[in-house]
Amino acid sequence: MKSENENIERKVRLITSNKRALHDYEVVQTIEAGIVLQGTEVKSLRQGKCSLQDAYAAFPDKIKNELYIINLHIPEYSFGNIANHKPKRQRKLLIKSREAIKLRVAVNEKGLTIIPLSIYFSGPYVKVELGLVRAKKKYDKREDIKSKDAQMEIKRKLGV
Repeated sequence: MKSENENIERKVRLITSNKRALHDYEVVQTIEAGIVLQGTEVKSLRQGKCSLQDAYAAFPDKIKNELYIINLHIPEYSFGNIANHKPKRQRKLLIKSREAIKLRVAVNEKGLTIIPLSIYFSGPYVKVELGLVRAKKKYDKREDIKSKDAQMEIKRKLGV
């Protein structure tokens, strides 16, 4: 038997995505997480202002399984007052403790990194799509570029 919340589909509106991440990293797994924000941060995001450049997620405390996003730049709200937020403060991510433990193990033992791939509104909530990633080697990047060029050449010759 389904509850009321499962039947409701939320409208998704993309704020920003990290296109560079797909070029530099191989995505092993993706996770959707909520994010703890202040009021002026949400207003700034509604204006579409945000930068994922150099942002990553980490566990700053060695004991607690609390995941934080670091270096996420949300500029100050232009109509804000003295209670405006700091643009690059650490923001807590909301994930289940089971997922947090799995992520911590993957980061510590397998040498993977957690980076934000996109930020979007899911209904009234701000969500972050996190990617558990492995850095690509230089030759892997070259192979990707070659295969994309070959695919484009085939499409050109077929006239598609």
